[in-house]
Amino acid sequence: MSSKYYDVSACMQVIGDVFINPSLLDLEEKYKFHEEDFVQEFHRILFGSIYNLHQLGAKQISIEDIEKYLEQRPKKYAVYKVNKGSEYLENIKGMCQLAAFDYYYNRMKKMTLLRMYNNSAGMDLSWLYDPDNVLDLKKKEAQETWFDNTPINEIANTINDKIDEIKAKYVDNSEDGVIQAGDGALALLERLKNTPEIGYPLYGKLVNAIHRGARLKKFYLRSAATGVGKTRSMIADACSIACNKIYNLETKQWEDNGTREPTQFITTEQEEDEIQTMMIAFLSGVNEDHILENTYTEGEWERVNEAAAILSKSPLYIKKLPDFSLQDIENTIKFGIRQYDTRYIFMDYIHSSMKILSEISSKAGVKGLREDNILFMISVRLKDLCNQYGVFIMSATQLNADYVSA
Repeated sequence: MSSKYYDVSACMQVIGDVFINPSLLDLEEKYKFHEEDFVQEFHRILFGSIYNLHQLGAKQISIEDIEKYLEQRPKKYAVYKVNKGSEYLENIKGMCQLAAFDYYYNRMKKMTLLRMYNNSAGMDLSWLYDPDNVLDLKKKEAQETWFDNTPINEIANTINDKIDEIKAKYVDNSEDGVIQAGDGALALLERLKNTPEIGYPLYGKLVNAIHRGARLKKFYLRSAATGVGKTRSMIADACSIACNKIYNLETKQWEDNGTREPTQFITTEQEEDEIQTMMIAFLSGVNEDHILENTYTEGEWERVNEAAAILSKSPLYIKKLPDFSLQDIENTIKFGIRQYDTRYIFMDYIHSSMKILSEISSKAGVKGLREDNILFMISVRLKDLCNQYGVFIMSATQLNADYVSA
């Protein structure tokens, strides 16, 4: 689909730089390419050929390599010939500026973002950036300066903030009104009588007696010293909610564990496989060391296999988020809600990071915040998300050595 949000020059520079230096494709943590980045079929064919040749092992790519590759694909080769592909590649090869690759890559990705909002959601973004504007030169210069100097995540946030503003006004119907203390009190009592304020059970009778389960629109925060089981306790709670069977060590039987509720587990330190082995150990009642060291006793191998099968059928999703910002946390939770309809979210655990320090410093203009200030800001945002989306969120903080004498 054609769109005004397509910078041909930027895409040409990106294709040329990757053609000259295919090793740029190896920097997957820094550069992420999608087919949607290239609107024109000719551009998609050129970039796709370079990408696939590099994936096949080519360290340097020539025009002849591309043509031999496309000769096996007649339809694409025809498009390449019509657009005078060899001449085009020679031209961009002489025009490309490797030193400016980041600028053109970021501009291309920003255009993709706006194009997706414009084409997929039908949004008019001329208020934000309008490439077709040729009459108001002052506005055009201001928008171009803003577009070039604003990171892509901030552009997305600006658009999403506008959507949230409209939603709050016309959908959420949230008003900061004042009510008389007794307004609706009888209806409230009747509602609680019919539907008591009790959430889905967490793992353990004691914790359920204290919290009344994992209640939606609630944020629970546990604090403990390092090495006392913050992660394992949250894994137990997550599995208890998402998995419908758990092995009972006392009865030595697999027992039903209620329904399977969509649950998200966000890990900030452990790898995904570390989380998986802890989940399997919890469900099967097998010591995790036996799993890691392959020292199973009689019957344990069968139990861990059954646990793995239960886990594979459960709506339990793991997301690794090592160096996170407040926006990363919010985006991860929103994605889980949209994609998997998750209602129970566990974040292991909240702490400061370089990314979050940078985010807060740039947004608030404040430097040198204490750790407790940062944890407070994260906690407030998590609580806001609970209320906004009607979900349950649990996280934890780590106590320092001073807690003993506090």
